Amino acid sequence: MLRRFFPKMKARVGSCVLLALLVFSAQVISQQSAEGGDDSVRQTSASQTWRSVEQLTDWERQRVDLRTETPRNKDIPYLPAEPYPFTAPFTAEEMGYRTMDFTHTARWSHVMADAFGTITKAGYLSQGVTVGMIDQMLSPNAQSQIFKQPGEAYSRHMYYYTYPPKNDGVQEMWILRRSGLEAPAKLDYFAYTPSLRRVRRQPPPRRETSFPGVVQSFDDILGVESWEFDWRLLGADVLHETVRFPNNRPQITLSSANGKFYDVATDSIKLMKERYPFYREDGGVNCFVIESTPKREWLADYEVSKIIYWLDQYYFYPLRIERYDAEGKLKMVEVRIAEEENTALPNGQGFASSLVVYFDAQLDLISYSLHDAHLIRDWTEQDLAQFTPDFMRRRWLKYPQKSQSMVSVPEQFYLRPDLLEGRFPEQRPVSVSPAIAARIEAQNKTGHLVFDIDE
Repeated sequence: MLRRFFPKMKARVGSCVLLALLVFSAQVISQQSAEGGDDSVRQTSASQTWRSVEQLTDWERQRVDLRTETPRNKDIPYLPAEPYPFTAPFTAEEMGYRTMDFTHTARWSHVMADAFGTITKAGYLSQGVTVGMIDQMLSPNAQSQIFKQPGEAYSRHMYYYTYPPKNDGVQEMWILRRSGLEAPAKLDYFAYTPSLRRVRRQPPPRRETSFPGVVQSFDDILGVESWEFDWRLLGADVLHETVRFPNNRPQITLSSANGKFYDVATDSIKLMKERYPFYREDGGVNCFVIESTPKREWLADYEVSKIIYWLDQYYFYPLRIERYDAEGKLKMVEVRIAEEENTALPNGQGFASSLVVYFDAQLDLISYSLHDAHLIRDWTEQDLAQFTPDFMRRRWLKYPQKSQSMVSVPEQFYLRPDLLEGRFPEQRPVSVSPAIAARIEAQNKTGHLVFDIDE
């Protein structure tokens, strides 16, 4: 940078000017370093945020390990030899394992209100609220899952529906199990309906198939097991926005763990809320972009060809996830806003999903899930009694967490996520139908969803 200035300086320039120049240059270099490296090595235009592996900054190159073959665990050959949660430099595979800390539901024992909803292209809006009670049976991170024996349970979820009134008292219980080639099932699923007064075991769903009437699947909620996928690094990118609020919803009402409601201006909500310490000067988050493809010996009939993740470069929190169908076409985009709910955990493991929006790019269906009134719990023996299927018949709700975060009218629903067209074009064949493209254009022009676009 100094070489661009020195030829223009005349001999009579005083030492004070030279000193000022040196200070200015040092400040610029310092700022570039804080934002992920010297721009001169990025070799990209000022408007391009994404970079290939060859264009990584020096800092990013120190952060990543580009090897595709690494030593394996002597007891579990399909795991890396380096102990979880690993240390820098990280392979793409190790980044994939780190994402397991950040499933849709936080990886520690807690209670929350989960407000959720879906809107169709015609503007039909459906919403609900459940109280989720989570028993993380061992350590509060992915380690308890990774090192369980295949088939063993590592977490139990109870969901109690409180809204709409017709669903009040409907309950579900999920027992999450560690998968393996010899024990591929990852979920025991039970449901209770007050009208029937019976607990019924449900057949395991297809993991990549959406829940009825919404965008997200069980794997979108529970996360994938990293050993079932191959991983590679695509490069780096900067995200300035994930969830997009409409311009006609200037604030949202949220709830604290003690049930107190408070209003937040929607344009003040950052990607990883206030406690994230690594925002860029422009408010963006530096991300690594990685791709996973299913190992067919593990997932022979899995109808997903690949998943692409945008991970913050420090904790590997997934802020954006894209799923591609069996033909390689974009199927779903998931975008997140995160918050550090559990400050007692190290290495960013206390971050959890606060708000998630899912967009089906083929059906033009949008869903959201907002986790409210997050309450960390150390369950007592009495509390643990509720984590059995038969207990659902008692309809006991000891922690009735509340939420007032639902969408009031269809026009105030969350916008479709930005498709980020042009980024990593060889790996991301992003396209939508002309009808969906027209609705996206109308949405972006008005700042809120529009439902009267003719197909």
